[in-house]
Amino acid sequence: MIERHVIIDQVDPVAFYGVNNSNIALIRNLFPKLRMAARGSVITVIGDEMETAVFEQKIQALAAYCAERNTLPEEVILDIVKGAPPKPLRMDDVIIYGVNGKPIQGRTPNQQLLVKTFSQNDLTFALGPAGTGKTYLAVALAVRALKNREVRKIILSRPAVEAGEKLGFLPGDMKDKIDPYLQPLYDALEDMIPMAKLKEYMENDTIQIAPLAFMRGRTLNDAIIVLDEAQNTTMHQIKMFLTRLGMGSKMVVTGDITQIDLPRTTTSGLIHALRVLGNVKGIGRVEFGKKDIVRHPLVQRIVEAYEVFHDQEPAQ
Repeated sequence: MIERHVIIDQVDPVAFYGVNNSNIALIRNLFPKLRMAARGSVITVIGDEMETAVFEQKIQALAAYCAERNTLPEEVILDIVKGAPPKPLRMDDVIIYGVNGKPIQGRTPNQQLLVKTFSQNDLTFALGPAGTGKTYLAVALAVRALKNREVRKIILSRPAVEAGEKLGFLPGDMKDKIDPYLQPLYDALEDMIPMAKLKEYMENDTIQIAPLAFMRGRTLNDAIIVLDEAQNTTMHQIKMFLTRLGMGSKMVVTGDITQIDLPRTTTSGLIHALRVLGNVKGIGRVEFGKKDIVRHPLVQRIVEAYEVFHDQEPAQ
C-alpha cells in the first residue's frame, strides 16, 4: 500500500469536484479499491502502487480537460477514466473555453484577423465601434497566453476619463472611484476565469487591473498588456504606455476614435500614435466595422443612425 498526493492547482476546485462533490463521488465509484480524500487542490489516494499510478494519470487527464474548458461533465469523467479516446480539447478557431465551458472565438472575419495579427506582432491596434468585441477578444487572448504559460501575468488598463461626473465627487476611496471605469475589464475576466481562480490571480498580482496613470515608471516583462479605450489618452499618456513594453511581452491597444471624451482642445493620443507609428515594423492594425458588432442587433442600428446623423449635420 502506498500513498500518493495528486496536485490539481491549475483548475477551479468547484468545477473539478462538481456540485455537492458529485464528480469526486463518481471518481470514487470508478476506483473502488482505492481510498481517497480531496481537500483544496490536493487529492490524496492510498492503495496498490499500480492502481494509484493509474489513478494519478487519469486525474491529471481530467484536470487538463477541466483547466481547458472550466467544466467537467460526468460523461467526460467516464470516457477518460474508462480509457475512451478523449475528444479534442480545442477547435482551431476557439481561443479559450470560458466559464461553464463556453467557447470563445473570433466570430467575424475581422475578429479572426485580430487573433492572427496578435500572434504575429508584439503590438496590435484594434480599432472600431462599440460592440465589435475588441476588448473581449484582447482579454481572451491574454487569458489564453497565461493558461499556456507563455507569460507570467496579465496587465489590463484604461484611462480614467470623466464622462459626466468628476472623480472627486464620487463616493469612496481611490479604488472605489476608479473601479467603475475598469468594470468592463472585470466583466470580461469573469466570463473567462472561474471566480475562485480569478480571485487568486488578482490577489497574487498575476492579473493586474489598473488605471493608465499607474503604469508610469514600470517596465512590463513576460506579460500581455491591454490598453482599452485608448482614444481617451493624451499624446503623452499613450507614449508613456507604449514604452512600458518589456521583453517577452505583447501589447493590445483598443479604441474607438468616434467616442473621444477628451476636451475638444486635446488631441487624442490614439489618433496621434496611429499617425506616428504607421510605418513601424512589428506593429499590427485591425479595423472593425459595423458588420463586426456582436452585441444586441439594436446596437448596430444605433451606430448606423449616429453615423447618418453626423454625416447630415451641417458643419459648425
